[in-house]
Amino acid sequence: MPETVSTAPTEHACWLPRHRKSPNAARRELRRFLAGHPDGENLLPTGELLLSELVTNAVQHARTARGRLIQIRFGLARDLLRIEVHDADSGRPALRDALECGEAGRGLLLVHELAQSWGCCPRRGGIGKFVWCHIAPEAAAA
Repeated sequence: MPETVSTAPTEHACWLPRHRKSPNAARRELRRFLAGHPDGENLLPTGELLLSELVTNAVQHARTARGRLIQIRFGLARDLLRIEVHDADSGRPALRDALECGEAGRGLLLVHELAQSWGCCPRRGGIGKFVWCHIAPEAAAA
């Protein structure tokens, strides 16, 4: 008789308000999503950090009408975690140098350095964009 290794879903999505508390809510969603996966613990520290940065960017920088939501999506395939953060602003994020004494400007730099790959794509229907990143257990353990 075959043995079931995991019954956890391989995809998850939810909507969050554009609010300063949304990065924390997003991290909670990711912890719940990865809890049922065998390699989830190895993906969690880097996944939480990069998800927080992407959600924070969407909250702080998306130029959208009041009340617009952010969607977060997670996918897991062959031990590779995919994180997507969707917003209604079509402006693409830009990787830039952070000021040495500044506290801001490091979010995308962290994503660039810690993710296996990342990018930005327009959303279906032409409204907004999503920023995505892939995290592998090797990168997560670093």
